Amino acid sequence: MRPPRIPWRRPVLTAGVLGAALLLGLTPSSASPTPTASTATATATATATATATATAKSPVSTAGARHTAGQRPAPSTAAVPGHRPARSTPAGTNGRLTVCGTKLCNRHGNPVQLRGMSTHGLQWYSQCVTNGSLDALAKDWNADVLRISMYVQEGGYETDPRGFTDKVHAVIEQATARGMYAIVDWHMLSPGDPNHNLARAKTFFSEIAERHKNKTNLLYEIANEPSGVSWNTVKGYAEKLIPVIRRHDPATPVLVGTRAWSSLGVSEGADETEIVNNPVNARNIMYTFHFYAASHRDEYLTTLSRAADKLPLFVTEFGTQNYAGEGADDFAMAQRYLDLLAARRISWVNWNFSDDHRSGAVFQQGTCDSGGPWTGTSRLKPAGQWIRDRVRTPDRFPTD
Repeated sequence: MRPPRIPWRRPVLTAGVLGAALLLGLTPSSASPTPTASTATATATATATATATATAKSPVSTAGARHTAGQRPAPSTAAVPGHRPARSTPAGTNGRLTVCGTKLCNRHGNPVQLRGMSTHGLQWYSQCVTNGSLDALAKDWNADVLRISMYVQEGGYETDPRGFTDKVHAVIEQATARGMYAIVDWHMLSPGDPNHNLARAKTFFSEIAERHKNKTNLLYEIANEPSGVSWNTVKGYAEKLIPVIRRHDPATPVLVGTRAWSSLGVSEGADETEIVNNPVNARNIMYTFHFYAASHRDEYLTTLSRAADKLPLFVTEFGTQNYAGEGADDFAMAQRYLDLLAARRISWVNWNFSDDHRSGAVFQQGTCDSGGPWTGTSRLKPAGQWIRDRVRTPDRFPTD
């Protein structure tokens, strides 16, 4: 759903941040960065109008909206000091997740909703993924899940398969140590046909699944945003890759990207019926949906609502801005989406946990290079303040 994007600068690591990055095995790739993010060209004109009319709303102006239908109440600062006790982490409470009907369920068989953040591409913003930043995400933000965004092209995995696989291994361990779930995001983007990367995906996920098969806090996202191909093409890719994963790890849920930039087909003139009528032939899977509130309006929201009645869905990426993750925030429209997701107990992840110059990156520019501060709101952009408030509301994961 996002068009090609150029980073505002090559990340420059200070000595202190470099040390933390080396500790995690997260030094930037030497490849020249040309980050891209997808969009539906067919809808560019229509979405430009929506973007132009979107107004930047203060986080305070919609804070009360999180009390609306299906949303969990805001925390009391006296009762919730900003972190969970170690014994009540999301992964510790829920254990291994599984898909039950159209829901994501915990080890007690109860539907759960996870909420969290996605990294930006590890090739550009690994200095934003440190011990300090992940401590803040787990304990100050109270995040349930971290999406580890590893681009395949755009200076990512294909330039250094060994190095990027090791980076993902390291961040999985960091998320696990903090009791968060980790989504391993195979961030294929351009070309939009996931089969272009099938051999690479088999190699990558075989190693990830073999090494982490005994963990109970993982989800595998096997195709970020397919585009320009039919649903049958995406389905065929999934049915070739999932058995490779299952040979090593038979139990971890797999998240399958939907066509047209994971819009359930809407961005290319289709809808969820093509999936409902022709689902992937595999168990314990969910389908992904991405939205950007200032661009993706009622047609997308209505499709999501309708699809949730028949398909297990996970929103692995969304923003409060336009489809490029930039421009004015539309918090009101974003809240409509979050209200629906809460009511349907659909998990979500926000894009993105970095200090990129775009409005969709939660931190102000320079925060990562200076090593924080990560906690509180002093270094957050308006979208960062808004999303932190919604990530950190208390979880009520059912255990009986």
